[in-house]
Amino acid sequence: MNQEQVKRKLLEIKRDVADFKVIFSGKESKKVDGLYYPESCEIILHNRNFVDDSQLIYTAIHEFSHHIQFTTSPLPISVKAHSVQFWNIFHSLLFRAEQIEIYKNIFEIQPEFKVLTQKIKKEFLGENGYLMKELGQLLIKAQSLCEQFHASFEDYLDRILRFPRASSRVVMKTHAFNLNPRIGYENMKVLTGIKDETSRKQAEKDFLEGQSSDMIKFKYQIAPKADDPLQRLREERKRVENSIQRMSDRLGEIDKRIEMLEKSSRLKGSGA
Repeated sequence: MNQEQVKRKLLEIKRDVADFKVIFSGKESKKVDGLYYPESCEIILHNRNFVDDSQLIYTAIHEFSHHIQFTTSPLPISVKAHSVQFWNIFHSLLFRAEQIEIYKNIFEIQPEFKVLTQKIKKEFLGENGYLMKELGQLLIKAQSLCEQFHASFEDYLDRILRFPRASSRVVMKTHAFNLNPRIGYENMKVLTGIKDETSRKQAEKDFLEGQSSDMIKFKYQIAPKADDPLQRLREERKRVENSIQRMSDRLGEIDKRIEMLEKSSRLKGSGA
């Protein structure tokens, strides 16, 4: 597969993108398989790193995701930062590439992977999700007993169970929201952050259908903010202002401390 063929395949996955170049370095690199240069919109692939076209196209999609993120974001983006937005783009492109048979997912076609994946999901991730949901039910019962006997539930968590309060709230929600343990506890945690019940149920369905955690986070928690770039810029400005104020306050404290130490030093010198 040559450079132009790779570019054509990337455009089959997503066409409405800013123009870009695909360049084979002709080299082997022990550090990275590919790079993206935003200033020139160039995707660099160290093509001697790959043993087959599937590996090559996987890396090309990764760098293509950086290109999409960089050229579509309303805010300045660091291409080195693998944010939730980036992983959402990357995973979405991979799913699309699989659908149109541009990329073959080794985890889905190799029997060894399929058997191992099924075992991990069923015997560990799903089982852990079930156990944590049951723990949530017991913690809710403990909270009820604390109310019955006028005891502090926080104290029960802190000193008796020695279980973090924040973690307990999440675990209790997994039971209260009746989340499906099949998706695993870590993904159940993501769902507890979605307040709207209808959205939460749809997100659970998305998990069961194979969407990644970052895709869910972006779709249900981050994507709405992206619809208003002006608001995002205002929020960014506010964060910068707050940082400047904190630094200014700290600088004032340092100046006062320096002044006190200098005065003390002068007094000691005059006493000597």
